[in-house]
Amino acid sequence: MSAGVGPGPALPVPDGLVEAFWAYERALMADDVATLDALFAPASTTLRGDAEGLLVGHDRISAFRSGRGGAPRRRILQTHVQVTDPDHALVVAVTELERGGRGQQTQLWARFADGWKVTAAHVSVPAPALDRRIWRVVGDPLVAGVAAGPLTGESVAVKDLFAVAGQVIGAGNPVWEREAPVERGDAAVVAALVEAGADVRGIARTDEFAYSLAGVNAHTGTPPNPAAPHRLGGGSSSGSAAAVALGHATIGLGTDTGGSIRVPAAYQGLYGIRTTHDVLDRHGMLALAPTFDAVGWLTRSADLLALVGEVLLPAAEVRSRDLVVVPELLRLADTDVASALDRWVADRGLVVRETWPLHDLDRWREAFTTWQAWEAWQVRGAWISAALEAHGPDVLSADVRGRFETARAVTMAQAHAAYDVVVEARARIRELIGGRVLVLPSAPTVAPPLGPGLDARLQDTRLATTRLTCLAGLGGLPAVSIPVRTAAGLPAGVCLVAEPGADLDLLRLAQTLA
Repeated sequence: MSAGVGPGPALPVPDGLVEAFWAYERALMADDVATLDALFAPASTTLRGDAEGLLVGHDRISAFRSGRGGAPRRRILQTHVQVTDPDHALVVAVTELERGGRGQQTQLWARFADGWKVTAAHVSVPAPALDRRIWRVVGDPLVAGVAAGPLTGESVAVKDLFAVAGQVIGAGNPVWEREAPVERGDAAVVAALVEAGADVRGIARTDEFAYSLAGVNAHTGTPPNPAAPHRLGGGSSSGSAAAVALGHATIGLGTDTGGSIRVPAAYQGLYGIRTTHDVLDRHGMLALAPTFDAVGWLTRSADLLALVGEVLLPAAEVRSRDLVVVPELLRLADTDVASALDRWVADRGLVVRETWPLHDLDRWREAFTTWQAWEAWQVRGAWISAALEAHGPDVLSADVRGRFETARAVTMAQAHAAYDVVVEARARIRELIGGRVLVLPSAPTVAPPLGPGLDARLQDTRLATTRLTCLAGLGGLPAVSIPVRTAAGLPAGVCLVAEPGADLDLLRLAQTLA
């Protein structure tokens, strides 16, 4: 371990520092979380950074370590120390990863009463050639857009539910992907984007069969959330959203059945639209629940969101629309999200607040999830039954398997009763909105943090989320998500919902309000 030279004579490496450094390295390779925790300063100001973001505070760093499953295998090639005083030193280590490539680790150490501890650390490793958490297939481009068109220069991350000629639809499941036929043509919406000049950058990951809102895929990994590091990115259009947020693509093509555009838009600070049900051709798009399935897309700007709409959506008369906030819906969100929406509304003024009779909201939500489950089993049940018999329970991740098991148990009588409520709710929601725009949270929470207990936490989050997102789904209505920030700086979303066919109005309104 070499000592660096400062502006004056080099200070000697303090006693115990080298031993603490190697104790940390051994614990890291053994995934000894307790020892790692003990070697990091127990303070709210302790830092750990990497390519995915900065963790602040010992507790957050500890939770991250507990949930990651160990660090990449490596060996130390070089170490350099710069001693600032007898109680503080900077240690820089050059590493060689077992999988190939070199990395670097920088640690600021301080001497405490019980020994040396890291107060700040930064880790860098070689970036993968292809981040398989985000992409299944990628090209430069995968499909070139026409030479001149309104979207020339833009690039699309296509959710792995849409047909791309020469590729298979993977649907987020490796067994389905292996068995899927090669597509002979593009999905209708993919073809329209290419004909408008947009390149297809690649095929982006999705939660299995789009039956999730979390953005977690046990088979391919959880796509990162660059806007809220070490938190969920939201699903099921998870790969498309991450690709846009990271700048890998400018347009994320996705679907929204129960919130799969609006939730990742909120979690990742993006603009997103769920279009009116059936306003766009769903040919070449793998179904989940056809009554609620809708095409959508995500972008980093309101202008591009609207430009894509100008290309894809039918022309419509532009109307002036009042904005309506319903306090009962706002109260369904966590305080930080509700406060962010309140500030957004207050900054824009001219918003009507009114009370709606929402005593049936939970009944509507239950009908939504029951009918969604019934339809999901009708379109995927035969394949899932055969796959489970042939490959065992691990053919599906536990959470998605649980949803399909629930779906299989829905009786025809339960499904028909749920559908009657769906029809009732659709009429009532459309009546309440009328020709106006409903303003509500895109998601009731900020992105949940990764780490221990995530599965249990997601159960409550999913219930709270669908209570809000089901309104547009039940109504078959267009919904646009506009990014906002909480007081703590985390992304959230303001959702605008309007009558059927008002998609272009909402996109232009989003441009104005943004």
